[in-house]
Amino acid sequence: MKPDGNIPAPAVRRLSLYLRQLELLWADDRQKVSSKELGAALRLTDSQIRKDLAYFGQFGQAGVGYDITELTTNIRRILGTDRTWNVLLVGAGNLGSALSAYRGFAKRGFRLVAVFDSDKKKVGKPLLSNPELVVQHIDMLEDEVKRREIHLAINAVPAEAAQQIAHRLVKAGVKGLFNFAPVNLDIDADVAVASVDLAVQLEQLSFQVSMNQSIADAEKTRKKRRKK
Repeated sequence: MKPDGNIPAPAVRRLSLYLRQLELLWADDRQKVSSKELGAALRLTDSQIRKDLAYFGQFGQAGVGYDITELTTNIRRILGTDRTWNVLLVGAGNLGSALSAYRGFAKRGFRLVAVFDSDKKKVGKPLLSNPELVVQHIDMLEDEVKRREIHLAINAVPAEAAQQIAHRLVKAGVKGLFNFAPVNLDIDADVAVASVDLAVQLEQLSFQVSMNQSIADAEKTRKKRRKK
């Protein structure tokens, strides 16, 4: 990786796309892949793929392509998924329960080891979506973070509680926060934050659908006018 660490965020995000495609090729017993093949599968240019990978080092050989096993190993190392991370979840409501049931986390090296909530009706009971996890009271948060050396957390609490929970997590030692609360968090700059506002994502999706429909309607109108 380049020592200055000045790598564009889109390039980092695309690494995950490359990794998934490489894993599909590996499962199909492929040994080599070219940037052109990789780009065609992901609807990206081969130059974009070479540029993205160049931020992190020298991979592959001209005219030969990339060794799939080697590149997969390197991307996992870059993303930090070449090891297992203990992850905690705050919020055992509907969203939290759904997240706890997602098996894709474990496949990527993220092991959900603790769940917290302030609802006394939920504390002490296993999650229906993941019976291996028993909901702990939020008062145990800091102790559990330190005891299990947890550096990653999922914040799935209501918006009004998100900021306070985020502060507690950071103070306890969490360095990466996956935030599902519909609010912008104000926390230390050295803490990594990835936010997902489901309503905003749906708004963006509806915008794209509306735009596409408007373009299609305009095209139909033009065609009708030409026929007259």
